[in-house]
Amino acid sequence: MSNSRPAGIISQKIRKTDTDNKDSALPGILPFLPDLCSVTSLAALVLMGELLALVLVLALDGLREFSWQRLGLISLVIQWVILPSAAVLCRLRPFLAKLSHKRAGAISFIAVLAVLISVMGIQRYLRVLLLQADFDWWGLASDCLLGAICSGVVLRYAYLQQQLYNQQQAELGARIEALQSRIRPHFLFNSMNSLASLIAVDPDRAERLVEDLCALFRASLADPKLVSLRQEILLAQRYLEIEALRLGDRLRQEWQLGEGLNDIQLPSMLLQPLLENAVLHGVAKLREGGEINVRVEVESGVLRIAIENPLPQETVHTSRENNGMAMENIRQRLSAYYGNRFMFTACREDGHYRVALQLPLFPREAALRETKAAVSTTRKAEVME
Repeated sequence: MSNSRPAGIISQKIRKTDTDNKDSALPGILPFLPDLCSVTSLAALVLMGELLALVLVLALDGLREFSWQRLGLISLVIQWVILPSAAVLCRLRPFLAKLSHKRAGAISFIAVLAVLISVMGIQRYLRVLLLQADFDWWGLASDCLLGAICSGVVLRYAYLQQQLYNQQQAELGARIEALQSRIRPHFLFNSMNSLASLIAVDPDRAERLVEDLCALFRASLADPKLVSLRQEILLAQRYLEIEALRLGDRLRQEWQLGEGLNDIQLPSMLLQPLLENAVLHGVAKLREGGEINVRVEVESGVLRIAIENPLPQETVHTSRENNGMAMENIRQRLSAYYGNRFMFTACREDGHYRVALQLPLFPREAALRETKAAVSTTRKAEVME
């Protein structure tokens, strides 16, 4: 379906932040340990427990006298320690996130040690009842000591893994913030130039442009996180409306919007720099102007965005230099958000410049978690400064 450019002054849009949080840690606080409530973490713990049981059996019996029965019994005891410990740490995770690392580490180790002693004590007691033997206190102490050493190693590994993840999120947030900040001055300077050119020619239109810019910058200067596709399209259309005040009928646009675009998330200020290039290096340099075609659709489980604009003949060979920085900036931002799961191409063909984007459909829950992680990192950096 085709969408025409909306008319009127830009209305202010207030972004709402969803407070739902699927993680077991508190929002806005960096967690101390990984989320042991997740299926992936539990599967990793179970696998580590089975490997530990295999090592213990090989150490006791060797490969020639390997006992599958002993492996089953040791695996049962280890899993009875691992699963309750994971459940306890999962419940303690929001509390641990608010403590210093030393206190959080001590409490985590004590909690696991309490579960370990309880399970080992019950196992020794049941053995006494079934075999009518004396309680082996030295055996209990030996098992608890071995379990404490293994628990400390695993907790240390989990802690380092979470701290590495926290650092990666902080670096990612800083990288996206830096890339976004490079876009804002570029857009600001061009907008101010447009305003300066209109003040003497048409004061009324200049006043409208000031009102539009105020509303537009309220959206563009917000935190550079994932936003809804509908909001991003609205922002891009409003930008073209601002440029239309300067270029008049020379700037024509056609929007082709597909179905199912409401719940899709993508990085903010993604379309506007592409349209800015289309205007500045294409339509604005043509005496007769030109039409910018924008197509947005969902196809085969991916989001496809295509932008096409005409190029003046004399700048076809130089537009690559002018567009290179903006294109590389966008490519880096997409890489920060999507890794290698996106496609971004730009080419000149038959006097036109074509940009094509192919992005995965970001799940809304994952987008919210990433947004909150980046916001948390930004706020923490601001407090430290």
